[in-house]
Amino acid sequence: MAKYLTQEWLDEYRSLAAGQPVREGATATVQYVITDGPDGTVAYHWTVVDGRLVDAQLGTLPDPDFTWTATYGTQAAIQRGELDANTAFMRNRATVTGNMAQFIRLLPITGSPEFAALLSRLSAGTEF
Repeated sequence: MAKYLTQEWLDEYRSLAAGQPVREGATATVQYVITDGPDGTVAYHWTVVDGRLVDAQLGTLPDPDFTWTATYGTQAAIQRGELDANTAFMRNRATVTGNMAQFIRLLPITGSPEFAALLSRLSAGTEF
């Protein structure tokens, strides 16, 4: 079982995401900053190409398309499928800075049934 917000967890995420459908144009580099966690603030980043997660690493990018910032509690609720990412953003439980057009291109992915199934599989093997 992978501990949430570790490289092992990110590797599992990327592996499970390999089966996600192609979504042309849904391409971005995303920086995540998760605050107030048991280990303090954790930063990780994704590279998404046509809706598919092709890279996921701990650390920061020098120039991401956009940055998503949320508390540990909010992000863990999203990962467990208890809170929709779009809802978190609209209710100011998460903030986005940077290229909003790139962010908006990725939003439909988080509401898809395939993504919900991915989160369910990932959450079942995650130690929060």
